[in-house]
Amino acid sequence: MISAEMLLLISFATPVALLLACGWRVVRERMPTLFAFAPLPALATALWAVNRPPWVFNEARLHITIVLDAPGAILLGVAALLWSAAGLYASTYLRGHPNLGRFSIYWLLTLTGSLGVFIAADLFTFYLTFALLSLAAYGLVVFDGTPKARRAGIIYLVLALLGEIFLLMGFVLLASAIPGDSLAIRDAVAALPTSPWRDPTVALLIAGFGLKMGLVPLHVWLPIAHPAAPMPASAVLSGAIIKAGVIGLIRFLPFDVPLPDWGVALTAIGFLTAFYSVIIGITQPNPKTVLAYSSVSQMGVVATVLGMGLAAGQSSAVMAATFYAAHHLLAKGALFLAVGVVAATGPRRLWWALTPAAILAFGMGGLPLTGGALAKLAVKPVPGDGGVELLATLSAMGTTLLMAHFLHRLTANTASDPSAAAPIGLALPWIMMFAAAVAIPWMLYSATGIGAWSDALQPKILWAALWPILIGVGLALALWRWGRYLPQAPEGDIVVVGQPAMRVVIRGEEALERVEGVLRQWPVAGLSLLMLILILGGVMFGGR
Repeated sequence: MISAEMLLLISFATPVALLLACGWRVVRERMPTLFAFAPLPALATALWAVNRPPWVFNEARLHITIVLDAPGAILLGVAALLWSAAGLYASTYLRGHPNLGRFSIYWLLTLTGSLGVFIAADLFTFYLTFALLSLAAYGLVVFDGTPKARRAGIIYLVLALLGEIFLLMGFVLLASAIPGDSLAIRDAVAALPTSPWRDPTVALLIAGFGLKMGLVPLHVWLPIAHPAAPMPASAVLSGAIIKAGVIGLIRFLPFDVPLPDWGVALTAIGFLTAFYSVIIGITQPNPKTVLAYSSVSQMGVVATVLGMGLAAGQSSAVMAATFYAAHHLLAKGALFLAVGVVAATGPRRLWWALTPAAILAFGMGGLPLTGGALAKLAVKPVPGDGGVELLATLSAMGTTLLMAHFLHRLTANTASDPSAAAPIGLALPWIMMFAAAVAIPWMLYSATGIGAWSDALQPKILWAALWPILIGVGLALALWRWGRYLPQAPEGDIVVVGQPAMRVVIRGEEALERVEGVLRQWPVAGLSLLMLILILGGVMFGGR
């Protein structure tokens, strides 16, 4: 029988082994057929290796520790499931593409980082995997090679590097506060409340992880990158990759010690993010852009929950936020896959694809008996003088409005052939993710001790979940009637409106594009990414 330690190692080593196999051109071109299998060891790890002793590798100055606690196991499991479904989807969606081998490289690099952040238990390993995830995802954004994709890639890369700078500085301050030679995350968090650098460290951590989550005003990469990326890449970008920011806040903020000032600040940022993105999202015509702003909004809710928990010193907020993020990962990943399925389906067959999409979309708003209703219910006990309950109610209205707008735009994005049907390679992973988004939250709700099914099925709870949905639908009807009078905000809102202030970045666009053309070639891309990450890690920890 395989030990828990071996499962942890295999879950990380599997995509790395496939990545190394891509050194052979024949293997590289056929690698998408294995995408669906690469995350499966991580899924097994999430099921059977949770809350086991950490696996530690010490060699000279290299300290690697991996472990899986409850929040990491939940997010690792659902992320692995999405990566598997999106990988199966990609093998059909990108079939015959001339640059499929290059896509395989970036897909596996990003997958390695995405899985790694959930099991990393020391500063070095976490930074290594987080940086790999951030930088490799650039290749997914620019894959199509269109001017839109290149522009999105430049904006993404600039902000990703900014986030890495924030985290590098924050991690250096964390490492300096740890007594002894330990680099364990738990030791860093324990030392943070009494660190003389506490406030700048917390600020840098919130900025770095908040950028990855898409918190306002550092959200602009999401609505620009998502429409430009291929459909399976958009699914993992919105579903799994932004959860690296969530697990970062969970791992590195001391929720058992009250930090009222920083808790209030994070809560305020979360509130602003949750509702600002709804206002901008309802003006967008592209269903992928609408989903991107929806992801921004939902991450705002997660930030608010964590902020209130941080302010009160209540670690219970961690599990509530984890559950909310897990549901979002499943549902949003499925909805991105649905966009491609609907685009390949004619109007006569649309009902079979649109009905599950509508269930998930309104479920995001908290439709009774859906995973979204459980997610809203899970965050309500978080302390905050009724603030979380108010947020959940208002968020349900806003999310319903935004999701109704998404469905409206989705129906205009169908195949020209009335009888067209999506290929099985797209339909099957979409149905798999729909089933997972419906069933898994119910399994987790009781298994994790968050609540009991009987509580969620009480008539007063069902009505409390239903009436905000009805108001949201009413607002959507008003939007369809008078929405043409609303000004349309550009994708990326702040970055576009403030474009004159970014002339330095824009002037460097041609040079960056030339560099990007070189870096997209394998093995230069992979080697460059890995060397950059190792150099940054060496700079950060070389002195310890």
